[in-house]
Amino acid sequence: MSMPLDKHYQVLIVGGGTAGITVAARLRRRNKRLTMAVVEPSTKHYYQPLWTLVGAGVFPKEQSERAESAFIPPDTDWIQESITEFCPESNCVVTNIGRTIRYDHLVVALGIQIDWSKIRGLRESLGHDAVCSNYAYRYVDYTWECIRNFRGGTALFTMPNTAVKCGGAPQKIMYLADDHFRKSGVREKSNVVFASAQGSLFAVEKYRKTLEEVAARKQIDVRFKLSLVEVRGAVKEAVFEHLDTKEQVVIPYDLLHVTPPMSAPDVIKNSPLANPTGWVEVDKFTLRHARFANVFGLGDCSGLPTSKTGAAIRKQAPVVVENLLSAIEGKPLTAQYDGYTSCPVVTGYGRLVLAEFDYEGEPSETFPFDQSKERLSMYLLKAYALPRLYWGAMLRGFG
Repeated sequence: MSMPLDKHYQVLIVGGGTAGITVAARLRRRNKRLTMAVVEPSTKHYYQPLWTLVGAGVFPKEQSERAESAFIPPDTDWIQESITEFCPESNCVVTNIGRTIRYDHLVVALGIQIDWSKIRGLRESLGHDAVCSNYAYRYVDYTWECIRNFRGGTALFTMPNTAVKCGGAPQKIMYLADDHFRKSGVREKSNVVFASAQGSLFAVEKYRKTLEEVAARKQIDVRFKLSLVEVRGAVKEAVFEHLDTKEQVVIPYDLLHVTPPMSAPDVIKNSPLANPTGWVEVDKFTLRHARFANVFGLGDCSGLPTSKTGAAIRKQAPVVVENLLSAIEGKPLTAQYDGYTSCPVVTGYGRLVLAEFDYEGEPSETFPFDQSKERLSMYLLKAYALPRLYWGAMLRGFG
């Protein structure tokens, strides 16, 4: 069997998710002559923010899925392989079939790794016996099955002690479940528990106050500093470690929604690109790598001190493109990312708090009204407008 031929590109983008495709589309619109490739093994592309509403029975999960091929920009090679090694000193990467791909400039956009196996018993329990999670396409419709079949008891929702995709998502599904329990007449015989490894409901005070009011209004039992370490599916028990006391806490459940721990992809952790915690080490303003001047990083795999959301990528991608084109031309990098991110926190069917903030934790709101208030208009924005903008504009290099 012959070895795969090496390839060389002016710009190599690793990762064909939100960040990688958005950068590729913007680059192609700005410079049609660049030789460019996207490395992405998956044939499907998912709009993952919709999964909260899929898990709550609002949309079928198929509505969140498209063919990856539809979003690879023109005149851009799609390499359907995965990266097994980064060699930034040699300006190349190695793929799973042994191919070496060389580049002049590299954009790292590999997303986040979901560490299901770090919770004992979770893999064995997930998808049956009332253990669900919105964090995988294959399981998200089981969340709705669990919610609509719930007849009372303890509905337990968890949040890990790690970075996650959209930090508000673990509580969004809980608020929606609470709404459904009330509509179906089972809430009075139910206890809704939010067991979070974090120390508060939200990092930004303006929005935290609202969410604390929501949790109190809904009579949700909020418990902090509890990190899920084991799921005993056979007896319906969730085992937590209290992060301060290190004591073990066991909570019996009748429905368990797990937000699994997440981390940087192993291939990044084990590479020269990683910072001490495993994420791609980039300057938080220019998004250029701290040690390799021809490497840029963005999205969930980057070590940026902000929430990992698609809205953050929407602001990061133009900065990467502008600075990458400057770097190619040998010019100073002038574009800067201010840490903007957004988390649309659904607080019930037809209600949403649109949290938007920057590196300083200061609100950076889009609309001329107080976005910390629950609003129907913001719910409609999330459910109907944002998906259309994602597929039709963002992934096409607009906006």
